[in-house]
Amino acid sequence: MDKILIRGLTARGILGVYDWERQTPREIIIDLELYTDTRPAGLSDNLADCVDYDALSGAVLHLAETAQRQTIEALAEDIARLCLEQSEVQGVHVRIEKPGAVRFARSAGVEIERWRDQ
Repeated sequence: MDKILIRGLTARGILGVYDWERQTPREIIIDLELYTDTRPAGLSDNLADCVDYDALSGAVLHLAETAQRQTIEALAEDIARLCLEQSEVQGVHVRIEKPGAVRFARSAGVEIERWRDQ
């Protein structure tokens, strides 16, 4: 299975359980691996045969910036579902990091992998 990589997508949204986390949008870093068959696009060189990762990135950013989830895990599930709505995407690996979420750590985060047949 081929992969499309989207790295370092940076959103600003409300994500957290503590009152201070829910007052001001904070940075959320998102990495995606989209599992798909890229051969049709590779052979045709036509955008119509590709996963439109520009549009998908925009949808993921919008979701991350408006969802106001309490847990990183819930946001990761939301993003995975959104990605799997794309008919060409068979699976997705989502990694989310919250910089500054844990004292003395660069970030805290979660990684999940979901497949269309789950």
